[in-house]
Amino acid sequence: MIWDDARIFLAIARSGTLSGAAHTLDMGVATVSRRLERLEAGLGMPLFSRHQQGYRLTSGGDALLGQAEALENAARAFEESALEQHAVAGCVRLATTDNIANEFIAPSLPTLFAEHPALHIELVSSVDTLNIHRRDADIAVRMVKPEAGNITMRRLATVGFGLYGAPDYVAAHAHDAWTACDFIGWSEDYAHLPAAQWIAAERQGRPCRLQTTTLMAQVVAARAGAGLAVLPHFLARSAALSCVSSTLDLDQSLWLAMQTELAHTRRVRAVADHLIALFENCADVLSGSVDLAS
Repeated sequence: MIWDDARIFLAIARSGTLSGAAHTLDMGVATVSRRLERLEAGLGMPLFSRHQQGYRLTSGGDALLGQAEALENAARAFEESALEQHAVAGCVRLATTDNIANEFIAPSLPTLFAEHPALHIELVSSVDTLNIHRRDADIAVRMVKPEAGNITMRRLATVGFGLYGAPDYVAAHAHDAWTACDFIGWSEDYAHLPAAQWIAAERQGRPCRLQTTTLMAQVVAARAGAGLAVLPHFLARSAALSCVSSTLDLDQSLWLAMQTELAHTRRVRAVADHLIALFENCADVLSGSVDLAS
């Protein structure tokens, strides 16, 4: 398998569809289909089983996945080595959550770009954790410790959490037990999150008044007076919410993770060093010991 074949194979494996692979590779769907048929014929075995929902790896295809990824890493390393002879250049795919991206990373990027004009960033923000092993991202900044494997990781900071509500809502319920107040929580798909588990335990099965799939929706709802929400201190304070309790024992570590093969490439190292310095400077804001405005 040569690299040109491997990238077709990997694109289909990652997207699960020919159209998704075609979009990734900037090719036509017919071209991708034809190249796959040629590859399978050359190897003498099917790499995917076809289903209504898309393409799934066969056992033979799954056995080749690691070798194809090794070819991808080698091709990237070759390209990066050529680019990096003179400057930090190329694209780094950085995955994190919306609130970390919006409050900290995105505002810091002009400084990084001024230092490295040939560097590009693809900022992927989502509450879902992307798979570093499968190259969904080159670097990830998450409040979930990365999975074990060929990953270089570093703890960046501690993110503090508290129970918050709109000032008027908190004042109106000052004489009530806060567990009896309306709560804003996570939808069932995110019941595994520490904040969702804390709310479920404290309310002993009583449903939240509002359930959402994003922290920002919870912030907006809390600011409008819909109830109390468990939020990172930095996010709640920037929205001028009032703290009901700051001792929930929900503080989480913020982690930086990179593929070990990429950790010493100049483009990835430049972004990693920038993030390390950024979160060192913001450690007190993240923990909640000072406000974001400070």
